[in-house]
Amino acid sequence: MDPNAQHPHDRQPDTEPSRRAGPAPGPASPGAGSVPPAARSVPPAADDLEAAVDHLMPGIRDDLKRLAAIPSVAFPGHPPEPVLAARDELLALLRAAGVTDLGQLDLPGTAPVVMGTIPPPSPDAPTVLLYGHYDVQPAGDLRLWTSPPFEPTDFDDPHGGPAIRARGIADCKANLLVHLGALRAHGGRPPVGIKIVFEGQEEYGSPFDDYPPTDPARFACDAMVIADAGNLRAGTPTLVTGLRGAAELTVEVRTLDEAVHSGEYGGAAPDALLVLLNALATLHDVHGDVAVEGLRREPWTGTAPTEAEFRELAGVQEGLPLLGSGSLGERLWSGPAVTVMGLDAPSVDQAASAVVPYARAKLNLRCHPRQDPKEALDALVRHLERLRPFGVPLTVTPGDAGAGFEARTGGPAYRAAEAAMRRAWGAEPVHTAGGGSIPLVNGLARAVPEAEVLIFGAEDKQCNLHAPDERVLLSELRAAVLAEAVFLREYAAAFRTGAAT
Repeated sequence: MDPNAQHPHDRQPDTEPSRRAGPAPGPASPGAGSVPPAARSVPPAADDLEAAVDHLMPGIRDDLKRLAAIPSVAFPGHPPEPVLAARDELLALLRAAGVTDLGQLDLPGTAPVVMGTIPPPSPDAPTVLLYGHYDVQPAGDLRLWTSPPFEPTDFDDPHGGPAIRARGIADCKANLLVHLGALRAHGGRPPVGIKIVFEGQEEYGSPFDDYPPTDPARFACDAMVIADAGNLRAGTPTLVTGLRGAAELTVEVRTLDEAVHSGEYGGAAPDALLVLLNALATLHDVHGDVAVEGLRREPWTGTAPTEAEFRELAGVQEGLPLLGSGSLGERLWSGPAVTVMGLDAPSVDQAASAVVPYARAKLNLRCHPRQDPKEALDALVRHLERLRPFGVPLTVTPGDAGAGFEARTGGPAYRAAEAAMRRAWGAEPVHTAGGGSIPLVNGLARAVPEAEVLIFGAEDKQCNLHAPDERVLLSELRAAVLAEAVFLREYAAAFRTGAAT
């Protein structure tokens, strides 16, 4: 193989999608890839972005409903055609929004990544990378939905008025329309350069997470807007500045060749389930705080939900205490969490009068954004391997680990974003963190370490993320579109005046 030849996966975006992923969308027509006139870009009148966004909202709403009607689940066992249909719809919407240099990145084992660019309007203009994903979670139990998950339904939400309900409408299709709406508000000619990165397999996990550092030029930019998050509560503009790291392991115990009669042998024969439960009980102290040495915990200085909000969001049973001590932000974001995700042992319905010979548990670890997740996982492994409940050793098998993320704040992009959010929501922005993970954020940050990373979007904590009746509030969608449109203008102005230096 010619060492100077370009690998097919390392090509720059083509003007048309790869043949491998299916045909390019044709002219606007009914069905996937169609863009009605109301959805097309319009130039803002007299640079009035707020008026432009309000004018565009009916088309944005219609486009969102059409995109959310596509069941683009990229999990194994689900058909690939809807994922490709969502890709085609996005390519058509991007073209109509002014992105002419369009293509896709094809990597083994994952769905196509939609890529595109709008060149900077001048040499002194910054470039902003816009990220989102077009795949969605599976719908789950259809009986728990008020309306069919892939039939986007308008309704009035008690937490915020007019809303649309559908699977994936908040995570993350509304956020894709935030990007598209911001470009439309500038008439397809934003005052910054644009790079589009719309992923197609974020929810299941993808090799794309580790790709950006191998091809940093493709992702080079001055700032990134990761639209895969949202507000602490509706009406409170929120920048997510930290994401906890994540890791998994299994711990298992075998004490007998097989189950034996509990009457004949119980009391002396080592019970594997008792051994395992004794080990798991050492992971937390009497308050419910994680009691594993070597896991980082610091005070949280940002904004967090109130205890009442958290109880409602988590569905905590009436009268029960919350686990742990310290602030909620510290427990949720700047401290560790260890969760028992699953347990292999005889079920109650299938239980026999026997001493259990084998038991196994799977644990999930969340760690401080700045702690190396491998270091945190090693600490949990050491804790378990040192234990000898009733003198019985444990077998511990570490699993995958993903790094957390902590954003640099206070730079020109952050200042521009905060100003834009004040304008859009009419309230002071707050900083929070996310207990979940967005693995690609670390890949992008490693590829372009000097770029500022902004994480926000049209979701809010009441949106039923990954749950039945997922929804997005139209008021939040409108504010997020306006915020991003204003951000692009404010950020460009900062570069022109030299404030970005």
